[in-house]
Amino acid sequence: MDSEPTGRAVEAATVANLRDLGGIPLPGAGQGRSVRPGALLRSADLAHHDPHTDPVLTERGVQVVFDLRTTGEREAAPDVLPPGARPFVGDVLGTRPGAAPARLARYLDDPVLAEQELGGGRAERRFEEAYRRMVLSPGACSAYAALVQTAADDGTHPLLFHCTAGKDRTGWGAAVLLLLLGAGQDAVRSEYLAVNDAVRARYEPYVRRFVERGGDPEIAAVLTEVRPAYLDAALDALTERWGDIERYAREALRVEAALDRLRAELTV
Repeated sequence: MDSEPTGRAVEAATVANLRDLGGIPLPGAGQGRSVRPGALLRSADLAHHDPHTDPVLTERGVQVVFDLRTTGEREAAPDVLPPGARPFVGDVLGTRPGAAPARLARYLDDPVLAEQELGGGRAERRFEEAYRRMVLSPGACSAYAALVQTAADDGTHPLLFHCTAGKDRTGWGAAVLLLLLGAGQDAVRSEYLAVNDAVRARYEPYVRRFVERGGDPEIAAVLTEVRPAYLDAALDALTERWGDIERYAREALRVEAALDRLRAELTV
């Protein structure tokens, strides 16, 4: 894989896995074009965000926080928004709230359940299946269509989008936006994998406790990182069903009318 610039981590004391997608090159948008700095942010949930002691989102002027989590996740860990920000919800998993990406904390808290449902090499397969559903299911398509349309609207930037850990549902959301803007697959893959250190750091205490209680370290690793095979599963599903990102946007997301605005708003 070629080494290409990715977005950059943004230091924040109370917002985990915060990244700015600005600066990622967009060869498909024209020579020298890139994602507009400061316009698209991604992160883990904002349940522990403290805008008083940690004003990074306030200082950046975040206008919209787009939440990709399930109802249960939002109720268990509601976002604390920066002043003036508007919340939007696009529940990717919808009728499948028991999918592996939504149960990360539950599995890490229960090694027996994790072994029952994910042991014997099933963990990575479960995540690959979840990624395919994030591409193919009508509910997920509706959620990602709403994300694209929101990102294309005037007055929504800076826009912050997130799930729980900011790695799976958020990772595919970032991939969709970047591909539609004109990023190459190497840059998309680099940005996707760049979150691993931050996610591992956030969940390190939970993983340590999980292993101390007899949990399988490999299951913990699958739960707390992203892997190339996951993104490949999503991209393969897209290619098999629609052929390319443009047809996916037209036929699955139905956002063709928003693409010119998206590109005008988010590229420099």
